[in-house]
Amino acid sequence: MIKKLFKSIFTHSFLIFMSIISLFPFLWLISTALKGNNENIFQYPPVIIPKYATFENFTGVWKKIPFLLYFLNSFIVAAFTVILNLIFSSLAAYPLARMNFKGKNIIFMLVLSTIMIPFQAIMLPIYLIVLKLHLVDSYGIINGYLGLILPFAVNAFGIFLMRQAFLSIPKEMEEAAFIDGCSIFNIWLKILIPMSSPTLAVLAIFTFIGSWGEFLWPSIVLTNKTLYTLPVGVNELQGIFSANWRYIASGSIISIIPIIIFFVIMQKYFVSGQNEGAVKG
Repeated sequence: MIKKLFKSIFTHSFLIFMSIISLFPFLWLISTALKGNNENIFQYPPVIIPKYATFENFTGVWKKIPFLLYFLNSFIVAAFTVILNLIFSSLAAYPLARMNFKGKNIIFMLVLSTIMIPFQAIMLPIYLIVLKLHLVDSYGIINGYLGLILPFAVNAFGIFLMRQAFLSIPKEMEEAAFIDGCSIFNIWLKILIPMSSPTLAVLAIFTFIGSWGEFLWPSIVLTNKTLYTLPVGVNELQGIFSANWRYIASGSIISIIPIIIFFVIMQKYFVSGQNEGAVKG
């Protein structure tokens, strides 16, 4: 009994310690954003709780750069990236999960192997393709948005996740619908998609977080500041204010609020969707 209690205390203490370490950068960010100009943000030992908390940094950064415009750009890019990922990933996963054809497993393994390729390794050829297709902001606002969205419209992780979800759905439901005269497309749309809604929510969360926080690709493709997304816009704070870390911290916190809100809204599907995607392989 004592041994079990000691083990439980050790486990919980370790988990609490790791949680504090994980949360410390975020707490430091909030602390920096709330400190006024009369407080040293780099003092040692560090002080997490500000002596005189202020929200002037939040209002100041909102006034100095077009935050609302950057927010709108990020929302457009993230929303369309999520929608396209849900559509294309589920369409690609359907034949890999439900249809029998020669080379299906080889195709699936080839798709899955692309996960091991880092984006930095294929960034240059993708940029050249986008440039030759005139999908950059120098050819118009719509082209600029397309250059940000289309390279991330589908990925191997989404195809894998949706395939796992489709495999967990009983085959009998699909066969019954086919006997009733339902087409293959309607089976996908009216049966498999509704029954895979938790997995779709999980994919939407991961895609939204990845698209919203993407910095490298927009900073390379975009030259027009009116199309800057929030990560690129927040990075501009360092140059504009000579590394005013209070403003940078405030801008970073404002930029992650939509991610938190989106996750809170979708969290009821998150656990069930993860379990659903791990049922069958």
